[in-house]
Amino acid sequence: MRPTPLRHSRRTSRLTSLLAASAAVLAAMATLKTGGGAAAAGPAAERANVSDFLAGQLDSLTGRTTVMVHGTSLTAAREAVAATGMSKVGEFRRIGVVIANASKSQIGAVRSQPGVTYVEGGAQPIDFFQETSNVATRGAEAAATLTGADGTPLTGTGVSVAVIDSGVDPTHPYFEEADGSSAVVANLKALCEPLTETCSVQRLPNIVDTDTLSVGGHGTHVSGIVAGRPTTLGDGGTLQGAAPGAKLVSISTGAGIVILGADSALNWVLENHAAPCGAGVPASTCPPIKVTNNSYGPSGGGEFDPESATVKLQRALAAKGVVTVWAAGNDGGDGSQSLTNPPGQDPTGGILSVASYFDQDTGTRDGTVSDFSSRGLSSDPSTWPDVSAPGEAITSSCRPYLAICATGLDFRNGPGPLDIGTFNTISGTSMAAPHVAGIVAQLFQADPTATPAEVEQALKSSAHRFTDGAAYQSGPLGPTSYDKGHGLVDVVAAVAALQ
Repeated sequence: MRPTPLRHSRRTSRLTSLLAASAAVLAAMATLKTGGGAAAAGPAAERANVSDFLAGQLDSLTGRTTVMVHGTSLTAAREAVAATGMSKVGEFRRIGVVIANASKSQIGAVRSQPGVTYVEGGAQPIDFFQETSNVATRGAEAAATLTGADGTPLTGTGVSVAVIDSGVDPTHPYFEEADGSSAVVANLKALCEPLTETCSVQRLPNIVDTDTLSVGGHGTHVSGIVAGRPTTLGDGGTLQGAAPGAKLVSISTGAGIVILGADSALNWVLENHAAPCGAGVPASTCPPIKVTNNSYGPSGGGEFDPESATVKLQRALAAKGVVTVWAAGNDGGDGSQSLTNPPGQDPTGGILSVASYFDQDTGTRDGTVSDFSSRGLSSDPSTWPDVSAPGEAITSSCRPYLAICATGLDFRNGPGPLDIGTFNTISGTSMAAPHVAGIVAQLFQADPTATPAEVEQALKSSAHRFTDGAAYQSGPLGPTSYDKGHGLVDVVAAVAALQ
């Protein structure tokens, strides 16, 4: 699915216009759905299930399409693809998946091959979800008063955050280090061939603006929320990201993508998280990736699909010590149905779904759940967000000529005389998720030996239980609710809980 922008609140006329325009841009992107898988036509023991999206494709498929063939092993998937005459175009080796181009009859045949466990559509579209205060989360307080295991201020130093999004402008002033270099240490692009629907991740020079190439802007805004450096704007205001000492690894999927492109980016992180800048580059220059931010998903939520490549990849990442953060979605709701982003519903420790919190532009810790933030089904805790973070009226890095940035109505100038309109204010769970991704970097700096599950437990058990919205109910890690999860993240308390 292509990234889907999250809807925005109507708090003020200015924000209403901003959100409406943003919704129009984002609505142009397609929707991803990773459902639980359509039932096989034959006995379950004889034929592998297909994903809901692929099942819908097969009804009218006359040519060929890209599929992901899941096997009990990589060898089994390879042999099944070869036996049915499909054209192999790639692999996710570590999770036993072969990507292939296939006809309708070949898809039917591969479902009965030995060792095939699932067949998933590769062309499923997905959408992106769209300055907040670091006061409400106590993130700024943590950076000012706490130190990491390395003895330096708790700013996320020693951690790289992978941002899978539309791209990044590495030359933006919000990413400029004191020595003039960029906080973006690895700049990559998932290149997908539209005719064959194959994707590969390519490394680009760190000066290449992949966000402008994709006519995006979303990724630059999100990246600034993660790790923007302390910056004084032209009007005297000051900003910094949640983890202003962390490094950024940007993987551009373009302004509109299919699920295969996003999964290719996750697969790249799985294969390269330990040394994202390549062998020989020291960790002091380019630290390991410990968390990845994913502010995209299906409009309207969907059913959690444990057989999907996305879920297999994020579970493999958790096993390797990497946390995966998801925007919950921008579809609002009232608890009568689940509207949250499906991959974020994964119960695996270290996979987080983030709702949007509104601090009323004051930094209060007793604000509200954003109207647009997706709610889970009130009777099914597995669909509820895990935590909340500021996502409404967030000022971060932008460029006035980029599609997403142009939807904001609060252009602000950067520190230099030529930095005209280089910051803007946007709302969405797309903005809440990177806040948590940056906070996770802070927690890994506090305790580099922590596991993803321990990080999740610390965030949930220490969250501030603000009272707006649905009532909290008892849960294994403390009170939780279908609209805001365990509550507002609290960095100082989470560090204490982790240690």
